[in-house]
Amino acid sequence: MPLGLARRHFAGRIQRIEVTDLNSSLSPEEIERRLIELGFVEGAEVCVLHEGLFGRDPIAVRINDATVALRRREAMAILVG
Repeated sequence: MPLGLARRHFAGRIQRIEVTDLNSSLSPEEIERRLIELGFVEGAEVCVLHEGLFGRDPIAVRINDATVALRRREAMAILVG
């Protein structure tokens, strides 16, 4: 399941990053690199802490010992289980 579909309080592990067309000005390779730099790596535990008020965007997630805010469209590239 993509992390972008997860609701508040979801907890799971990252299975892989799979960047497809996210309607971004950045290349898929650049988006993947940035996610990895933030700690979104295979096997890492992730928990959705908060959702934005309008359209549930952005989301705040706990990854390792850090809290990171992501747009849902970027979180769609992070597959969790």
